[in-house]
Amino acid sequence: MRLLRNPLRWLGAAAAALALAGCQVGAPGGAGPRVGGQTIQVAMLLPQTSGQGGDAVISQSLEFAARMAASELQGVTVEITVYDTAGQSAQAAAVARQAVQAGADVIIGPLRSDAAAAVGVAVANSNVSVLSFSNNTEIAGGNVFVLGHTFQNTAARVVSYAAAQGRNRIVLTHAQNLAGEVARDAVLRAAQASGATVVATVPYEFSQTGVINVVPQIVSAVRDNGANALMLTSDSSGALPFFAQLLPENGLDTEAVRMLGLTRWDTPPQTLELSGLQGGWFAVPDPQATADFNARYEATYGTPPHLLGALGYDAIRAVGETAAATGRLGAADLTASAGFQGANGVFRLLPDGTNERAMAIAQVIDNQVAMIDPAPRRLGGFGF
Repeated sequence: MRLLRNPLRWLGAAAAALALAGCQVGAPGGAGPRVGGQTIQVAMLLPQTSGQGGDAVISQSLEFAARMAASELQGVTVEITVYDTAGQSAQAAAVARQAVQAGADVIIGPLRSDAAAAVGVAVANSNVSVLSFSNNTEIAGGNVFVLGHTFQNTAARVVSYAAAQGRNRIVLTHAQNLAGEVARDAVLRAAQASGATVVATVPYEFSQTGVINVVPQIVSAVRDNGANALMLTSDSSGALPFFAQLLPENGLDTEAVRMLGLTRWDTPPQTLELSGLQGGWFAVPDPQATADFNARYEATYGTPPHLLGALGYDAIRAVGETAAATGRLGAADLTASAGFQGANGVFRLLPDGTNERAMAIAQVIDNQVAMIDPAPRRLGGFGF
């Protein structure tokens, strides 16, 4: 058996995405500060001078996308003031208080969940909403929203589509860590909502050995429970390439059992060449909306946006569209919309501080991505 190169690159990736989980902060928001007829003062909190590699690039892309969104708004004026958090929770809280004292109507950012939780606490009594760029739903609630793409969104889309196609008996495998448990819970909730059945849940130790050892258990769970789908919660920089190689080698029939993904399989593109993923389904943001945003950004700034840059655009669209419609920016106002026109398609903020995003279903066919079910152009009710 030939294993893939650099197998340990992934050991910190998924955990980092959901690390430093906080608790819900603040109190449920009512009507926010009145902004009708005025310039909206937006405080943007970014880790510009963080010591973590790549933060400067991400910060610039978030800011550029936010300013592009502000320039595209009609009927409302947004003034953005950037505050440097240096990637530190304490500094994020301090500059958030400074921003509120300076008259900020709303805060967008910070980037990570620990800083966002600290900011939520720091401004909890100010009635100022915080639209963080985190995807960690553990910090959502009260005055704090998460704009990042969440496992719950993806799970709801993929599982409901699979169930509608008759792939409704699912084996779920996940890492025994925070990210894996959040992913597991998202899939279980999605299955309950869609009528699918998770016939077996197979956890694995978060290590190279753990991944290798769990493969026979996954194959057995599929066979013993008559499963017709297998949900893989890992990503391309993590255990996914292992599973895509080792599961077929250990006897899993990937034609009879549909592979489902909770993460993007098209980044990097080489992932699409893995034989075990051929025919599999995963969810992606609205491809047309994403392409349009990327083209406008590159035409404006001469370089493509960072993948996370779209969240800066979305934050300003939510702020601007809400202010134009209601004249206020409280939590209740931000969640009243049926949908904002975001960089990656339509989305909305939910009363629990999370978000709902329209996504498309993609299939891997001949090492390429084929869109087999388009993203909805509007969101109806709660869920898809």
